[in-house]
Amino acid sequence: MLKEFREFIARGNAMDMAVGIIIGAAFTAIVTSLVDDLVNPLIGIFVGGIDFSAISFGLGEAQFMIGNFINAVIKFLIIAFVVFMLVRTVNRLSRMGRKEEPAAPPAEPAGPTTEELLTEIRDALRARAPE
Repeated sequence: MLKEFREFIARGNAMDMAVGIIIGAAFTAIVTSLVDDLVNPLIGIFVGGIDFSAISFGLGEAQFMIGNFINAVIKFLIIAFVVFMLVRTVNRLSRMGRKEEPAAPPAEPAGPTTEELLTEIRDALRARAPE
């Protein structure tokens, strides 16, 4: 069982996934700072200085933190956009790296073409017709 586990960890996919998770966690910290320290104050300027993290309302004993949800949505949109741009760039680079194969010449038809068949039928009908 230990040998199987070692083989699993040594596979490229597991290592790639681990690296992705670690980089993702570090990237999340950067995006959190971006949203909290730059985006929210900028948006606050346009909406009258509202700090989203302070927006909340209570219902009985429950406190609903709407501002935290808005911050989470902004963070998600930023992360989704950055991931989209990365995937788009990688796809473009991979297309540029691949050499396109020349188009194969069109295959010869297996039998006579429609035009050839119609010509034969026309000629046969002319030969039958009395003059």
